[in-house]
Order: sequence, then structure tokens, then C-alpha cells
Amino acid sequence: MRLRACAALLLLLSACATTEPSPMRPATRNPRVANLQRAATLPWVDGGRCVVREASNEWAVLVERCFHALDHDRLEFRDVTGRCSVASTGAAVLGLGVCVLIAPELIVGAVMVTGAVVVAAAIQKELDAYRRASRERAKSEVRTQPIQELAAKRKPEPSGQDWFPPGPPAPVTRERRPDCKPVPVPHAGEDAAHNECADRFPPNRHPGMDVLVGGKRFDALQVGARVLWEIKTHQFDSYSDFLRERVIEDQIKEFKEARSIAQTCGYDFVVGVSSATHKSELQMADDTFDIVVTGCER
Repeated sequence: MRLRACAALLLLLSACATTEPSPMRPATRNPRVANLQRAATLPWVDGGRCVVREASNEWAVLVERCFHALDHDRLEFRDVTGRCSVASTGAAVLGLGVCVLIAPELIVGAVMVTGAVVVAAAIQKELDAYRRASRERAKSEVRTQPIQELAAKRKPEPSGQDWFPPGPPAPVTRERRPDCKPVPVPHAGEDAAHNECADRFPPNRHPGMDVLVGGKRFDALQVGARVLWEIKTHQFDSYSDFLRERVIEDQIKEFKEARSIAQTCGYDFVVGVSSATHKSELQMADDTFDIVVTGCER
């Protein structure tokens, strides 16, 4: 019986996340960072470049596009639940591997990795950049907190000469969090077709840039309106039924989080998709989102 040097479970994201220092907490809400952390537990033959390029997509799309870049000699896929065999009867190993990898939950024994996994260089570089940015945000919040506390404690004391009975309370304007201020940042990833769509369609107030609001990247801030956009340019109509279900499931979760952040910061939230089929299936899953067909092609 062949002995393995080391058997590692796939996707130790939840375990890894608990060991991160507190400055990383805001970044882990970002789906791109979550994908990078998840991919970091796998061996890649291209140094992780494909993962970095596709990390802004849903995990299922990333797996489909980057499966070829995995070190297949070190991986063994096991359909321990039987779900993949049903979903892809008669499929080759490629189909089984993709199906096992895109499962949203960690299934014990589903993926075995030979040897220790060293985080791919491109993935490590991206994660390090996010950690540095998160630490800077945390330091900024710590610096501003004492000033805000001092202002809150500073109350005028009435003198005996000019005291009057209290009048009606003045209207209170709700102050939003400091990180609600939109900050333009370069487009994440190297998907030229996606970035062009994000710049052209809303249209984007900051061409060539994403916008960081509430700790999350949005694809565009609409010109002349307080509207944040998430753009999807997937070739959704060409996906299998199984992959469509996974993509819709992942996107609904992503959109709920993005909309919550946008609304908390006083923005509307709109989703742009390339096809009417994509829009229809999203609305069947959740009809509360504002979804627009952009017609953008890859």
C-alpha cells in the first residue's frame, strides 16, 4: 500500500481564519480574499497566477477556470457523499475533481494532498498586500477613536446667568462610519473585459478604478448618483446546470453582504449581468435585488 508523505484536507479556511490577527477581520469579508485563502491550501504549478487573476469571481468559477493549473500529481479526489457521481454520471476525472472542489462545505476525506503545501508565490503576495492594507485601516481607526471619544465627552456646562429651560431637541444627523467614504483603488485582477464593462456601463465615476466603501471593493460608483455597482460578465448561459446552481448560490450570498454594506453607508446597490438568463435565475433565487442586463461580453 502506497504511503503518502502527508495527507492534508482541502480548504482549511475556517481554521486558518481563526489564527489571523484582528486587523484581518475586515478583509475576510471580501470574497476575493476568501478565495485566495481557500486556494492557498492547494498546490499550484503556475505559482498561483491563475488564482490571482480569477479571485474576484465566485469560487466555483475560479475552480473551473484554474483547475488545469493544479498539481494533479499531488491530488486525489474522492466523492465521499456521492453527490458528484449523480451530478456528473460518466464524467471524466476532470468533472469529478471540479465538482468536489466547488462544494461550499468542507467534506472530510474529499481531497487528499500529498506532501506539505507551500502557499504559491502570487497568492502569498496578494494576501500580504491585503494584510498590510488591513493593518493600516486598523491603525487609522485607533488614531481617530480618542478624538471622537473626547468630542463626545465635551459638553457645555450651563452658567447660572444664562441658563434657560431646555427647548425642543435639535435634529440629529446620523454620522456614518469613516470607512464609508468612497476611496478609488485600481481594478482588482486582470480581467480586461470585466473592467471595461464596469467602467462603461454604469458609467463609472472613476474609470479604471474600483471603489472601496465600508471595507469592500465595488466594481463602480455611478456618475451623478449614490449607487454602487457589482458587475458580472460570466458566460453564464454556457454553464452546466450544476455549475449554474453553485454560481447563483455564491452570488446571492455575495450580493446580500455587498448590499448591506452599501445601504449602511447610504448608497443604493445595483447588479449588472451579461445575459437575461443570468438575471432571471438570480431573481428566481432572490427577487429583492436591482439587476440590470448589461450585454457586456467577455
